[in-house]
Amino acid sequence: MGDWPVREEMSSSLLLSENTVTVTTWIELLEALHDNSWNHGIRRHRSRYLFRGHSRAEYELSPSLSRNGGAQVNLEKHLLRNFVKYAKSHLEASEDQPKNFWHWIALAQHHGLPTRLLDWTYSPLISAHFACSNLESMEHDGAIWMIDYHRAHDHLQASLKERLVYEGAHVFTDEMLSSVIKSLEHVSDTSGSEQVIFFEPPSISSRIVNQFACFSVQIGACKSMTDWLHTYPDIWRKIIVPAHLKWEVRDKLDQSNITERVLFPGLDGMCRWLARQYFQRNDKTYDEFSEFD
Repeated sequence: MGDWPVREEMSSSLLLSENTVTVTTWIELLEALHDNSWNHGIRRHRSRYLFRGHSRAEYELSPSLSRNGGAQVNLEKHLLRNFVKYAKSHLEASEDQPKNFWHWIALAQHHGLPTRLLDWTYSPLISAHFACSNLESMEHDGAIWMIDYHRAHDHLQASLKERLVYEGAHVFTDEMLSSVIKSLEHVSDTSGSEQVIFFEPPSISSRIVNQFACFSVQIGACKSMTDWLHTYPDIWRKIIVPAHLKWEVRDKLDQSNITERVLFPGLDGMCRWLARQYFQRNDKTYDEFSEFD
């Protein structure tokens, strides 16, 4: 669902929203994450939500390009142009070479370039991992955002909705998007209405596959999704994971093998998992909230 944590812009504007629920137990968290997952049409549990976990509840849904006051937004085209220029020398001949703008920007996001993309996952437990993986934030409430991507796409312009209907799909692929929106100039055009699109990135690494990843992108201005969320309050929820619950969630995810070793395959992910696995707790949270155990 993303790369190593990056500082995100903070806001308390949404914390008191009626869309926000605070859970107090592991069972409550599981129930909230899987709420409304029953699909009567196919008689299966298939959630229509995408999930994103934050280690701090006050973090906004801000893409990396718009953070730190949006200082880099005006440099977006330069960042992407130079990424494409220099990245080609690092791509192996056997790799799937990017064929369109969306493949390139997904590749850039995957490797840490500031972009207007935001990482999401189809997995509620992977989002819980990201809400409870930062040891420096364990004494702060975390949050998990949920967005109904079916209903979100009901608000797209006609040409985009028609493409989804034609493909019989609920989210885009890079090829599907490139047939309608071909370049950064079209993506950053602010003359139309604000739209948020969800698309699945190409399977360019096991990390993307293992994280069950999906990206969102805002058409128009690159900024926090706050205004867009307020416009459509019926398509999203926010679950607060209180600090006193984080270690229980963390340990139970570890027991379920939802760890950096799996989500970030390779030595870096393994070392990050080991460092946390053998971390010695020395905080006040456990003592203060032991009555919740």
